[in-house]
Amino acid sequence: MKIDIVTLFPEFFEVAFSFGPIKRCIELKNFEINIHNLRDFADGPKEVDDYQYGGGAGMVLKIEPLVRSLRKLKKENSMVILFEASGIRLNQKIVNELSKKEHLILYCGRYKGVDERFKNYIDMEISIGDYVLSGGEGACFVFIDAISRLLPGALSDFDSAEGDSFFSGILGYPVYTRPREFEGYKVPDVLLSGNHKEIERFRKKEALKKTLLRRPDLLENLNEEEIKILEEIKKEVESGASKDI
Repeated sequence: MKIDIVTLFPEFFEVAFSFGPIKRCIELKNFEINIHNLRDFADGPKEVDDYQYGGGAGMVLKIEPLVRSLRKLKKENSMVILFEASGIRLNQKIVNELSKKEHLILYCGRYKGVDERFKNYIDMEISIGDYVLSGGEGACFVFIDAISRLLPGALSDFDSAEGDSFFSGILGYPVYTRPREFEGYKVPDVLLSGNHKEIERFRKKEALKKTLLRRPDLLENLNEEEIKILEEIKKEVESGASKDI
């Protein structure tokens, strides 16, 4: 996968890409990441933004350098993404789909945003949440980090990714390590049983229970087995058998 990033602050990514799964993807050549300074496409280093038409606080990124950069970088197989507060909320399904693309061009917004007309040139706007960031660089890093975990060799054990929250559409199951007991808190017996079938079912049930409590909006696309387990959880809640919800 080839990724071109257009930003006003290339130095942001120098440290961000120097460790973890992203670094391994670069070393394994799963990623070819190129970082471009938007100022290089402007008439001058201070010609990347301007005041808003109509007045108001905050500067706006100008359309000319944005389009110039796009025309230089875009190929037939390119997908162009702008990180923007008004974009669709990033989720694992989107990450999975975009991880299969051959070429992504990622634009990091700044200041008050980009000239609205630039949005006629892009394929998708993405937001990572309902809060305010200083710019799109943080969102861009989050997006690339999420994609990197799906590529070969990024993780020492891909099964680890499959147990992550949102990988299968729901929150992840709770995890434990040694010691078996700490200040009266014990590791669930089933995890020490060696019965892999029961362990798998326990983890699935706990993941669904956590999702029901914290993110019930994620329970819309369950498979038949998950629906049965969820109904079991709800009956336990109604009877008071479950102390966790």
